[in-house]
This record gives sequence, C-alpha cells and structure tokens, in this order.
Amino acid sequence: MKKILFLITFLIMLFAACNDDTDSLSYEEQLAVDIQKIEDYLEANNLTAESLESGLHYIIEEQGTGDYPTEDSTIMVSYAGLFLNEDTFDAGDSIEMVLGSTILGWRKGLPKFKEGATGHLFIPSSMGYGVYGDGAIPGNTVLHFDLHLIEVSSD
Repeated sequence: MKKILFLITFLIMLFAACNDDTDSLSYEEQLAVDIQKIEDYLEANNLTAESLESGLHYIIEEQGTGDYPTEDSTIMVSYAGLFLNEDTFDAGDSIEMVLGSTILGWRKGLPKFKEGATGHLFIPSSMGYGVYGDGAIPGNTVLHFDLHLIEVSSD
C-alpha cells in the first residue's frame, strides 16, 4: 500500500511540475522586464535614448539627410546584431531588404532614421523573436542593433 501511495504522490508531483506555468510571464510582465534590462544597459553604458510606447529604445548618433523609410521601402543597411552582453549574434554589410519583411522592432524603429543615419535600436523581445527565439537567439531576449541606414528607396 505504501508503494502505491508513493507512486500516486510521485505521479501527481511529476504531472504538476510538467504543467507548471508559474515561470512564464504575461506579455506585460515580460515587456516590463525587457524595458528594465534596456534601461539598465543604457545607464551602465552612460547612453541616452529616445523610447516609444512599445518599449523600443533608439539612439540616432548621426541623422541622415535622405528620406525616412516606410514599411514598403527597400532599404540597404549595414548592421551588427548584439545581445546586451555585447556578444554578436548576426551582422550584415550593405544588405538590401524590404523594411516590411523585417522584425517588428526594425519596422517601428528604422522609420525614425533618415537615409544615411547611424545609430542603435534596443528591441524588447516581443518586437524581436518573441518567446520562442530563433536559432542562436533564445526566447525572451532583448536585442541591440548597431546600424547604418545606407539607402532608402521606394518602388
């Protein structure tokens, strides 16, 4: 009888542990965590950024003189994609793409930059690769892009 009781208790505990959602955060909670990480990074590196209501932060080091891109614009950009610990997860030099085909953080942040601008985007996880991540990017990861918006063209 003790073995059966132990087995039942063990199975209940195992089932409860497998279905425990207490580690997952709501969208709002995760956004608050991401914003705090961004603000801590900015403070630690003595940086001042503008922010959007979405939690996206951006720094324009040098504003360009050309057009602002829209989601329909074809852009040429050089960038380094970084984690907040400064490890690089991606980079590209003179890459051409339609802005509307990129992650939400780029679609909302790059329209603040004119053609020719250089600067940084600090993107909350929900505007990057979300809960699940992508390849080398873990879920719920804040992203930092160091970028140069080389060219903006509208078709």
